[in-house]
Amino acid sequence: MDKLSISNLMKCFDQKDRDFYLSLTDEERKKFSNYLMIRWGSAVVGSSDLQEYYLRQTNIRLNKHFFAINKHPQLQWLCATTVSPGMGSMRHEWLSLKKKEPGANSMKKQLQELFPHYKSDEIDLLAAITTKKELDTYLKDLGLEK
Repeated sequence: MDKLSISNLMKCFDQKDRDFYLSLTDEERKKFSNYLMIRWGSAVVGSSDLQEYYLRQTNIRLNKHFFAINKHPQLQWLCATTVSPGMGSMRHEWLSLKKKEPGANSMKKQLQELFPHYKSDEIDLLAAITTKKELDTYLKDLGLEK
């Protein structure tokens, strides 16, 4: 079994295997990614309470000061072993990053130009509830170009 397979890594993560990082060879340590471990470790399959627990604990224990200890991967691993509540191995899943909608930035720019007195969160909300067609119609009614 590959030590760095996600299934093995998450098993060690959940079982609080404090010696896992030390057991890796120099070649395996080069391949080891703390970032991937955090991404996989923060999401589990289970009740909403368990999912929330893993996400919150990962944010509190790892994300907050992750780059402050970037040069100490063993310490990062040790911090990661504190996330699990000790309930055995969980099924972890990969959560992909949210994809940006095409044209969302140009629409926000147009809305900021039309409504310069609006705050950024108000512009974000307006962009979320307004379609491109509605904005184009509004601009046409004002006699402005797209």
